Amino acid sequence: MAAVWRDVRLSRRSWLLAGLTVSLSRGLDYFSEAPSLGVTWDGDNIHITAPRLHFLTGAPLNRLRDGGTVVYLSQLTLLTDSRATIFRRVPDRLVLSYDLWEERFSVTRLGSSPRSVSHLSASAAEAWCLDTLLIPALGLAPDKPFWIRFELRTADGKELSSVVGEPGISITRLIEIFSRKPGPEEPHWMLEAGPLRLSELTRTPGRERRSG
Repeated sequence: MAAVWRDVRLSRRSWLLAGLTVSLSRGLDYFSEAPSLGVTWDGDNIHITAPRLHFLTGAPLNRLRDGGTVVYLSQLTLLTDSRATIFRRVPDRLVLSYDLWEERFSVTRLGSSPRSVSHLSASAAEAWCLDTLLIPALGLAPDKPFWIRFELRTADGKELSSVVGEPGISITRLIEIFSRKPGPEEPHWMLEAGPLRLSELTRTPGRERRSG
């Protein structure tokens, strides 16, 4: 499996310009540490991992440490036909808070199977968020090539009010939000892996079942 990243090639002049703000060694370290997306299958659902992806940083982390709550919207998309066809996609919502006394994070995943956990370090909270996300592989042929795209972004108050209503979470509205390009001040992440085949993925014990 291969994670998709842009191959950046800089001219000597570009490197000299970049050196005004970032050292060459630091730039190389950045590219060598770029997060990749791991994909496994439990026989029913596809799961992801991204150990080097850190989203509890910057403004969201500062908001949590100030006693606020941060909501992340996530979306897993399964694509086929060289990414031309959306075979299935599953949006989700993750609510994080921070205990100032214990210096530990709590996470609640809201979706078809709500789950919560507390007393986690930052790295453990990030890992738990990804570990609970999955997308059903129902109907996907074992040898059919596919791609997995993982998207994550923070949500503002206006977006949350449109996502959550009396009937629950609006899946349609979540998908609409992800179709909009994030603004420059909106933290967002996207990882993609493929082409993959179910027959070639590492099989893991089922961690959770979700109807597709």
